[in-house]
Amino acid sequence: MTTVPPGRGTDAGPLAGLRVLVPRPPLDAPGDTAPSPAAIALRAAGAEPVVVPLVRTVPVEDATVLDDALLALGAGWYGWLAVTSQAAVAVLADRAAATDDGLAEVVARGAARVAAVGPGTRRALEAVGVRVDVVPPVRSTAVDLVAAWPALPAGATNPDGHAAAGRVLFPRGDLAAATLADGLAAAGWSVDDPVVYRTVPAGPPDPAVARAWASGDVDAVLLTSASTVRALVDRLGPPPAGTRVAVIGPSTEAEAVRLGLRVDAVAAEQTLFGLVAALAGVVGPSAPGPTPSPTHPEDTP
Repeated sequence: MTTVPPGRGTDAGPLAGLRVLVPRPPLDAPGDTAPSPAAIALRAAGAEPVVVPLVRTVPVEDATVLDDALLALGAGWYGWLAVTSQAAVAVLADRAAATDDGLAEVVARGAARVAAVGPGTRRALEAVGVRVDVVPPVRSTAVDLVAAWPALPAGATNPDGHAAAGRVLFPRGDLAAATLADGLAAAGWSVDDPVVYRTVPAGPPDPAVARAWASGDVDAVLLTSASTVRALVDRLGPPPAGTRVAVIGPSTEAEAVRLGLRVDAVAAEQTLFGLVAALAGVVGPSAPGPTPSPTHPEDTP
């Protein structure tokens, strides 16, 4: 279980003295005791992180489809690998290490190009040695990734179907929207999108955290996906009136608004440090009071 040392952060920083609820990192690893990256970002800003498991992601039980996809990727069947979450990176890397010489070797052997939905996913891929070729230049959304995707190369199709250059492997979670796969298919690409991990509920929240949340003793919450928005409302209830809500991107914002939550801040850059910076922008001495924010039509997986 992920743990965070006790304390209320530093005495300085834009979030000094605030308690901020943050979901547990997306993929659980047995025996993992490393601090949450979000907790590190919050402490650097002076806040006390309250790490709570809302959802967790787990690999699918039957790895046959993933094993076949990795085999095809290494054999050069796909021209592209598309990755839209750090959880997908963890699953791919773990399975490639168990069945082959690692994800970087599989990608290199198959000569596939790689696209990542944003800087966090890019860094996760680079951390396991995978070079990333395409990242959306501004927002980390599936719509923006489709817009940044290169045009289908000449000769990528033939009468028998798509040649390797026109095929995309998009390993995804069970809750991922169809935005990326549909957008690429509309542009002429052949997309395989096997489900390689599932998002499941975490265990019951700590009673002390539940009491602090209900009483308004938590000053803010960071929400990193539509699934964490739903889990927050289901497991802890809507935020009290004085609790600020910061979300990582437009699809998370849209889900929060759909469930009746007031959104105070949306990260300009879809990273944890960008999310913390967005929260700092609405809680500083000169920050404006809470105001509703508009929804956006974009999706993120």
